[in-house]
Amino acid sequence: MLDLACGNGRHSIFLANLGFEVLGVDSNPEALALARENAGHTRHGSAQFLEIDLEGAIWPLSNADFGDWDGIVVTNYLYRPYLDVLPSLLSQQGFLIYETFTQGNAALGKPASPAFLLDPAELLLLAERTGLRVVAYEDLYTDQPKPAMVQRLCAQKPV
Repeated sequence: MLDLACGNGRHSIFLANLGFEVLGVDSNPEALALARENAGHTRHGSAQFLEIDLEGAIWPLSNADFGDWDGIVVTNYLYRPYLDVLPSLLSQQGFLIYETFTQGNAALGKPASPAFLLDPAELLLLAERTGLRVVAYEDLYTDQPKPAMVQRLCAQKPV
């Protein structure tokens, strides 16, 4: 599993505790230090962490270097130049689980910049454009853990 923009590793460690082998990547060395510290408490799988510039001129997580992923998890992160690359990194029947902020969130807090807010149905259109089968999708207001407008997608790469 790949946890893209993993921050302090919350999702990586959760998935490792479910028995998955997880690679968490982020550009923030302080957050990754905390992730590595917390990963020592996993019970079943494992979580490894790499500091990688996810917004450089060249995509840093190529299939040639890392192979295909059975699952990719992205939360609270959006960098559109590489958004369409993500489905190509999945193995056959691999899952993309994506959740981040959407338009309307600016009225509730950060992020407020359109660069970091999904357009209406943007994740659905990503799935359609790249041939993913949508398993679940939501575009909604939530008040947990804080008020936010979000889109959530769980999609599978077909055989």
